[in-house]
Amino acid sequence: MDLLEGLDPAQYLAVVSSAQPLCILAPAGSGKTRVLTRRIAHRVATGSADGARVLALTFTRKAAGELRSRLGSLGVRQPVAAGTFHAVAYAQLRRRWADRGERPPALLQNKARLLAPLLPRARAGTRAAATVEAADLAAEIEWAKARLVRPAAYEAEVAAAARRPPVPPATMATLYERYENEKRRKGLVDFDDLLLQCAVALHDDAEFAAAQRWRFRHLFVDEFQDVNPVQFRLLQGWLGERTDLCVVGDPNQAIYAWNGADPTLLTEFARHFPTAETIQLDHNYRSTPQLVAVGRTVLPGGGGDVDVTATRPEGAAPVVRRFDTDVDEASGVARALRRAHAPGVAWSSLAVLARTNAQLVLLEERLRAAGIPCRVGGGGALLRQPEVRTALDRLRRLPPAVPFLSRLADLDDEQSDQPGSGDGGDRGHGASSERRGNVDALVRLGRDYAAVDAAATLDGFVSWLAAGDQSDVAGGTDAVELTTFHRAKGLEWSVVFVTGLEQGLVPIGHAATPAAEAEERRLLHVALTRAVDEVHCTWAERRTFGSRSVARSPSPLLEPIQEAVAVMSAGVAPDEWRARIEAERAKLRALPVPGPSGSVLRPPGRSAGGRRGAPAGPGRSADPQMWDALTAWRSAVAQASGVPAYLIIHDATLAAVAEARPTTRDELLALPGLGPVKAQRYGDTLLALIASSGP
Repeated sequence: MDLLEGLDPAQYLAVVSSAQPLCILAPAGSGKTRVLTRRIAHRVATGSADGARVLALTFTRKAAGELRSRLGSLGVRQPVAAGTFHAVAYAQLRRRWADRGERPPALLQNKARLLAPLLPRARAGTRAAATVEAADLAAEIEWAKARLVRPAAYEAEVAAAARRPPVPPATMATLYERYENEKRRKGLVDFDDLLLQCAVALHDDAEFAAAQRWRFRHLFVDEFQDVNPVQFRLLQGWLGERTDLCVVGDPNQAIYAWNGADPTLLTEFARHFPTAETIQLDHNYRSTPQLVAVGRTVLPGGGGDVDVTATRPEGAAPVVRRFDTDVDEASGVARALRRAHAPGVAWSSLAVLARTNAQLVLLEERLRAAGIPCRVGGGGALLRQPEVRTALDRLRRLPPAVPFLSRLADLDDEQSDQPGSGDGGDRGHGASSERRGNVDALVRLGRDYAAVDAAATLDGFVSWLAAGDQSDVAGGTDAVELTTFHRAKGLEWSVVFVTGLEQGLVPIGHAATPAAEAEERRLLHVALTRAVDEVHCTWAERRTFGSRSVARSPSPLLEPIQEAVAVMSAGVAPDEWRARIEAERAKLRALPVPGPSGSVLRPPGRSAGGRRGAPAGPGRSADPQMWDALTAWRSAVAQASGVPAYLIIHDATLAAVAEARPTTRDELLALPGLGPVKAQRYGDTLLALIASSGP
């Protein structure tokens, strides 16, 4: 197979480059996995890498399995080790403990076991902690450990990061320290400890480090924007003084800073590796030009850092729909899904995304009521499935002398004898198919585990399973996927519904810092770029939380989407979209702004005389009293919403309203800066305000 066939110029460079280290920046849909696997295969084929000495690090077992499968199809015959940081670290530590004759510490699979007894003490005297659960504390401890933050330094680091922990920082620091003490007292280690313990062992134990570096000489890391500091330290330990490292990532898909990831490890890669070469991929092979443009317009700065060329033919512009309530929204999505499920279109090619898990409950309910097959988040953790536990019990009952891989082969043979199996693809519908799929997944994971642990055992496999991503699931059923923006990362569907685009959800209400808001923009970018052919954006004017029905406002991030859609609808050529959107925004910013009582405020650098930028266009002749009334209204709305006034309506737009004094919704929509979302949100109020002010 010609490993260089079909590559675009940037992909070609990324595959054949001899640079070490190498950083490949890969926007959504640019063929990231294709480039990574081609590069590994090309290096093995040309002899610059030994396949048996390759270590490819991913963030899920599913990704590791896909990578290994693709390498096999590319003709890489040597067994390439691919796994998560946790899985590889645990396998190496187990080997080290065995070699040293040490008894392995027990693995704490659920931090809540130790944290739950500490909760009452933490809650005493802290009103805010009354509703906090052990899982919240566990998540905070995981963030601290990912950032290499000890209990003693926790308060200072939380303050520096402008982070809001579930309980006051001093209380959280005390809880964190008690958790660590209790863990040590019981002789336990948690999953986070595995990474740091392996990194420390690589630093302190020269013999151990040499063995691991001999075993893995060529390192590849996928999704590098999601690496956290403790993983980076471990990576440095595996690398040693060598430079044979290739990372692939996309800073615009960095969405895990909240749990400890540090995207600057990617954006400042050259600072950590001064001799590194960086290659930027610049074509999108997944989505239509319309979807590529809309996906980038929600990014900080409008996604202008990189020019990405869409290679697919033009398609439909994204659709934005408003519903009266969240129930109406869920029912509307169900109806649209049924329409999209045309002949030849599988349910599994459709997806519904939401910012939070809680939003998915109503959507699932309405889809099931409409008779639409669906699954939420893939169906749960594999180890919790009864058929998987039964399969593991069968493996345990085999004689102790039977090697792990032979046990696995025995189970695989049993699966092959099941009715409906053996075609390697979709085995139909129903629970039995899903159960078979789960056991198939168990067999596949067993092989993945054996690839990274030469001394594989059944007990080691069970611990390895527990140490990994609990969200891995078996697929195979034709159903609409309901999932969160976060879990959608790395996936794609023909038609995607991005729901609940309301202020407080997108961006999420607790995103209080500029960095957090930027991450929310990137998260919406990830959601939008999952679509191949169509995107439907929806929001509701009222949403029920518990027993309360709450009025909602559209997300401010719908504004750039609607700007882009408006430009597309105006017949502008795709290659001119970005320039036209920027031109419209610049035109808006340049409009003169009337001040209180009719004085005219001008953009910086403009004189009242006006040779350079004299007031022109809408707003110049705004009625002073109308302007005062509108700004007073806007200030009140901004104060009530807790946002800056310009986010409600831009000064220039307000000036245009004061001058034009529109009397209908259509006249409002004809003014600059007033799209359908703002017209829907504020139109009636503005028209009433204008009408009440007299002629």
